[in-house]
Amino acid sequence: MKKLVFATNNEHKLSEVRAILEPDYQIVSLADLNFNDEIPETANTLEGNAYLKARFIHDKFSLDCFADDTGLEIDALGGEPGVFSARYAGNENDASKNMKKVLDNLGENSNRKACFRTVIALIISDKTHYFEGEIKGGILNHPRGEAGFGYDPIFVPEKYLVSFAQLSKDEKNRISHRALAVKKLVTFLKKEKLKNILLE
Repeated sequence: MKKLVFATNNEHKLSEVRAILEPDYQIVSLADLNFNDEIPETANTLEGNAYLKARFIHDKFSLDCFADDTGLEIDALGGEPGVFSARYAGNENDASKNMKKVLDNLGENSNRKACFRTVIALIISDKTHYFEGEIKGGILNHPRGEAGFGYDPIFVPEKYLVSFAQLSKDEKNRISHRALAVKKLVTFLKKEKLKNILLE
């Protein structure tokens, strides 16, 4: 079974990705590598931050690796919080404070349109590949639901009446921005696997 490092310390993300990729691939976490440091995310785009994380771990451990960066982009806030989603209300990465800041900044604005966007950077055989997933929706006036993480309690995906935090894990993993990006990653990996078999 092929091993791939997922360059994250976020257990929620890890759980979501493992549910989609395993058992075809063994997903190795940073904790499995005994690496618990924060990787600097200094780029001003999701693509840039995903690449920085993947490149850092690939170079450090010489292993095939992928990393993601995700942003919540809200129309009425000019695309904020975007690339700064995790630290929108401060460097402590506090989901409750981040949600409160979004809701405070939106106020009574009737335009609640938003989208979640995930970009994955995969470094495999010393080549970099990018995969993107996006889901449109809207922002609630108040958080709803106990599941999920991050901004899930205030985001309602299009054609749904409940927040991400009210969906089952299976349902979220079927439609989410991260799931869509991971599915593109899976399609690529299957093609690579087939190519390698044909070349043997």
